Amino acid sequence: MSTTGVPAFAPEWLALREGADARARSTAPLALLAGHGRVVADLGCGTGSLGRWLGPRLPRPQRWLLFDRDPALLEEAGRRVPAASVRTRRLDVAALRARDLEGVTLVVASALLDLLTGAEVAALAEAVSASGCPALFSLSVVGRVEFSPGDPSDAAFAEAFDAHQRREGRLGPEAAGAAAAAFEGLGRRVRTFPSPWRLGPGDAALTRAWLRGWAGAAVEQDPSLPGDAYLERRLEQCGRGELGVTVHHTDLLVLPRPPARR
Repeated sequence: MSTTGVPAFAPEWLALREGADARARSTAPLALLAGHGRVVADLGCGTGSLGRWLGPRLPRPQRWLLFDRDPALLEEAGRRVPAASVRTRRLDVAALRARDLEGVTLVVASALLDLLTGAEVAALAEAVSASGCPALFSLSVVGRVEFSPGDPSDAAFAEAFDAHQRREGRLGPEAAGAAAAAFEGLGRRVRTFPSPWRLGPGDAALTRAWLRGWAGAAVEQDPSLPGDAYLERRLEQCGRGELGVTVHHTDLLVLPRPPARR
């Protein structure tokens, strides 16, 4: 989202959403990853929130390799991921290749897939598959938002927001399905787990920021939408503690195929 009042990858926005992300992430994949967390590559790591959540849930010791294109975010993540060894590397994930994952035993990423194009997802699947290790891609949006109470304009705003996410060839809400197909086409096993944000009265600051970004992107896509009136109505409900929002995501677990029995 580009209109929350802060840039999409600003530390302020990443900090604001970290608690909701932590509550939403599925814990179901953890049992399948317990033996693979010795060397973890975090793609598009931001400030390291996934490392702060996942690191304590995997056996120790761990080494983390953090990738991001933003040097300021990398510097912060390098200080804040709780691991025995943390290294950072400035790299646009779209340029990732198998050689960048040499020695890695687990690849992870959060809120990444829906920002990529089909070609970038295919290249990512190639690089990760060539590494031979499992991967966990968490918190990909799937194009479903539920409000309580509902509003007659909800559906139009949701449709426009999803179209905005597909700009410049990005996959947006189709990303998780496209990634699953790409990995399965390379012989990997894929499992999906729901990981919805559930925002209530205790998440007012995040809900307000998310609403401004969500509605703003929708209006940017379709200027005929009644953006000011809709946003004013929803923000008033949020301020009174009367608004609940569920933003649906999916977590994608990618595993190697088991060896064939003889």
